[in-house]
Amino acid sequence: MVPAKIRLFIVLSTVKFKRILMELPQIRNNNVESFLDRAEIVKETAGQIQKDFGMFGVEITFSGEVENAYDELHRQLTIQISELVQRNYDKLLSVLYHVDITDHEITQAEQDLPHYSHVEIIAHQVIARELKKVLWRHYFKSKK
Repeated sequence: MVPAKIRLFIVLSTVKFKRILMELPQIRNNNVESFLDRAEIVKETAGQIQKDFGMFGVEITFSGEVENAYDELHRQLTIQISELVQRNYDKLLSVLYHVDITDHEITQAEQDLPHYSHVEIIAHQVIARELKKVLWRHYFKSKK
């Protein structure tokens, strides 16, 4: 039996976590680009992508042009992911694991974005996930 104090702590922690989740912007497959409207967020997202892919020896560059950031990053990611699919699938799986993209998210994105190829969907999911990481960091910095 779990002591009452621990049960209360679990309930309160769950309620607090749910409140935090409700305060965060909801990033969905059809609205990722709308969050890339602030230069700071765009540059941090690009930097996070560069860092995570760079850990595996995959170079992603970013010109710094905020207005075209999504297209620029998506195009590069699509090319790099396509090469990894053909040449080093295990490395691709490692990158996706590190970035924290699940099969479920890819399956959902396939339904949400039927006009994208499978590789384009993975590239989109990388941008969306890295954007979420940046927004989470900003959220928790603002709460300090």
